[in-house]
Amino acid sequence: MNATPGKTALFFGSFDPVHIGHLIIGEYFLNLPEISELWFVVSPQNPFKTNQKLTHQSLRKEMLDLAVGDFKGFSVCDIEFDMPVPTYTHKTLLKLRDAYPAREFVLLIGADNLQEFDKWKNWKEILEMLPVYVYPRQGFGSVAFDHYANLHKTSAPVIEISSSLIRKNLADGRSARFMVPAGVYDFILNNKLY
Repeated sequence: MNATPGKTALFFGSFDPVHIGHLIIGEYFLNLPEISELWFVVSPQNPFKTNQKLTHQSLRKEMLDLAVGDFKGFSVCDIEFDMPVPTYTHKTLLKLRDAYPAREFVLLIGADNLQEFDKWKNWKEILEMLPVYVYPRQGFGSVAFDHYANLHKTSAPVIEISSSLIRKNLADGRSARFMVPAGVYDFILNNKLY
């Protein structure tokens, strides 16, 4: 993760597993002129989903590494792995700012997260720290955050694939072959995940 001109987009998630929708959204943002790279930040535990049983974080990171491969502009970030669980985006952003003071970061969130954004720990400070780019999600319209200058709605494609659908298909003995990158699908089968 070497310094490059332009902004570094941060795409947080459980990625359990990473799927083609994540990569399509990532590529959309990477193609914006102001963004030169995108980091997939693997979250060990979402504070809003503390009852959710997740695949071990190291396996989720491995799947992301396989998905990203050597694609120029994409990187996988595990900075939250040594932070207390559940992890909070605000604390991670502070840690990233300290670790990479020369970088300009932007945060990517889905419209579903925007609906809950005022419940995030220190959400106003997040909006003061960096631009937040919102990508659309099916069934989630506009919310009353338009008066925040650092909040930017985007026209990213709406992808109706979810990690939970993939896990359910696999648990039920059905295929999810074309919802995840080929290397990730092989990894899932070889490690008997889901």
